[in-house]
Amino acid sequence: MAPQRLSRVLFANDPSVSPPNIEHTANLAEGAWDHYQQGRIGRTVVLLPELIRAAQAIEADTSNGGRGPAVSARIHHLAATTLTKIGESDLSWIAAERAMNAADNSDDPLVLASAARAGTHALLAVGRYDDALQLGETARSWLTTRVHRMDPAALSLLGMLDLRMATAASRRNDRATATELLAAADVAAQQLGSDANYWQTSFGPTNVMLHRLSAALDLGDIAYVAERGPQIDSSVLPTVRQVAHSIDLARAHSYSAQDDEAIAALLSAEEKSPQLVRHNPAVREIVRDIHRRTPVTGGRGSQILALAERCRAVQ
Repeated sequence: MAPQRLSRVLFANDPSVSPPNIEHTANLAEGAWDHYQQGRIGRTVVLLPELIRAAQAIEADTSNGGRGPAVSARIHHLAATTLTKIGESDLSWIAAERAMNAADNSDDPLVLASAARAGTHALLAVGRYDDALQLGETARSWLTTRVHRMDPAALSLLGMLDLRMATAASRRNDRATATELLAAADVAAQQLGSDANYWQTSFGPTNVMLHRLSAALDLGDIAYVAERGPQIDSSVLPTVRQVAHSIDLARAHSYSAQDDEAIAALLSAEEKSPQLVRHNPAVREIVRDIHRRTPVTGGRGSQILALAERCRAVQ
């Protein structure tokens, strides 16, 4: 809500809005992305306000060779993704919209596709699954030329758009579309050939398997997820994806009333990234459900109560 954001014309001669060094800003942004992926979400949150102010200042700066919009899109993408993780869906949508607006001015299909991924995150967070599918499919078409060249970054972004759309399809209970999109993502992963992290996508064969489990969970295949999930080694991926996998396992076990296994999955995730677990709305729901059906006395009761208090799931 900075007033400078309201009008670039009014504040054109204001020395307080002079653009920062773009290389410094870009490096800070990549460092913040690294913190996010390794589960250090608190450090990301600390860095984001200054990064967002810098992004707004460099967008209109013509002296940086036109790189300003691309850097701004990356920063606002990170803001949207981070806000989604901690349940701030309305703010996430604002950040995603700014990411897309900046990407529109970047003249780079990879920047645009990456920002569209942020848009799908925000749309999924507010339950707009049809819109997420439409955005993902439209953004996908912008990568065609780069994918034909087997550009690994384009393959990674294409695959992640397919995975985001598969999530949207599964959440609207469209099994056929989800299956088709997961198969398309698997093709891109096989073409990429390994678990990589181009454009902070964490994309590759392992991430496709994790999204296949997540889609199955949304489609109600609880037993499949509870049985198959523990067999997948997610340690090759950044911490944020490992934690997401553990939370999916906890959901599956909780739905099956396998509370000891659910608690173990959550505690394992919390050990890797306390902040990603304690601020996650889905975790709070899991913990509340287990807490309601667990006797107050006994080892499990005290264990789940302590976790519920750390997650602010109980008063």
